[in-house]
Amino acid sequence: MLNSTDIFVIGGGPAGLAAAIAARQQGFRVMVADGAKPGIDKACGEALMPDAVTALKKLGVALPAADFYPLRGVRFLSSGLSAEAVFPPDSAGQSLRRTALHRIMVERAAAVGVDLLWQSVVKGISGDGVRVGDRNIRASWIIGADGASSRVRRWAGLEAYSRTKLRYAFRRHYLVAPWTDRMEIYWGKRSQAYATAVSHEQVCVAVASCDSELRLEESLPEFPQLNSRLRGAQATSAERGAVSANCKLKRVWKKNVALIGDASGTVDAITGEGLGLAFSQAVALANCLKAGTLAGYQTAHRRLALRPSVMARLMLTLDGRPVFQQRTLRVFQRRPEIFRRLLALHVGRLSPIRLAADGLTLGWGLLTA
Repeated sequence: MLNSTDIFVIGGGPAGLAAAIAARQQGFRVMVADGAKPGIDKACGEALMPDAVTALKKLGVALPAADFYPLRGVRFLSSGLSAEAVFPPDSAGQSLRRTALHRIMVERAAAVGVDLLWQSVVKGISGDGVRVGDRNIRASWIIGADGASSRVRRWAGLEAYSRTKLRYAFRRHYLVAPWTDRMEIYWGKRSQAYATAVSHEQVCVAVASCDSELRLEESLPEFPQLNSRLRGAQATSAERGAVSANCKLKRVWKKNVALIGDASGTVDAITGEGLGLAFSQAVALANCLKAGTLAGYQTAHRRLALRPSVMARLMLTLDGRPVFQQRTLRVFQRRPEIFRRLLALHVGRLSPIRLAADGLTLGWGLLTA
């Protein structure tokens, strides 16, 4: 094991690997440590929106066609109503197992020369480095990519944050042929369900609600269409759970420590933007490190998080409001261009200025639906 490096990344999930790859592209020596071993899994919807795919390409990560299922748009469903919108021209999402994404990113990190320390527990940080096991490794910069319960955040004194109420999500995979190339969001009285194909023979299904006791199998009868498609299908993974919320930190860096991914704040999983946000943060952070100062990272981080945070709040206005869900879907059916423009805004292909005009149109439609 080397005794020093330019940048030490704590956390070897997608966010940490993205930070490491982006820093290597800027010419830094980079080391990554994680207490787990590849491939690291996590409960998530496993869909990469078009902006996430674009951010991955900036990192030199191209997903092999055999590893992903193309994602062409989004479909909302509620009590027999449905509305859908396709992504803007020349853009598409990709969905794949989280473990497959991790494997591909590990390979890319190794190829660009990142030093990877698996099953290596970081026990603390100091002004000039980190402690891994019983060894001290000197580092000029330290990046915390160790998730929503980040120890690095606590060690660096960056714990001040604001957070919306927690939601609880549970995910499982089913052996069933995909029936659509849309990411489907089913709106119910107590929860939402998400269905996304991750291969030509497997679909990822997740549910999210404010009830910590409400599990996936218990939720499915609330969504008859989805439940019918899954009837008799073999579950190919164990149920995994995670918490979800909009969480904003007061600061995301201090001295020589910077946070990235969920360690630096989160957006509700309903947006599907968690990974894409982390990949974009990685590029911004690497640019700041190249400039020799983290001062600009705070501004860049806030700018990147603004759109997903706004969209999360807009989408969650439908949560637990069946009448509002029905009215919204009727407006989207009658005025499909509104849904298309909102989706274009969601993936960063439309100016927020257009949101105001569409918001007025949507509001009038809801009053008259």
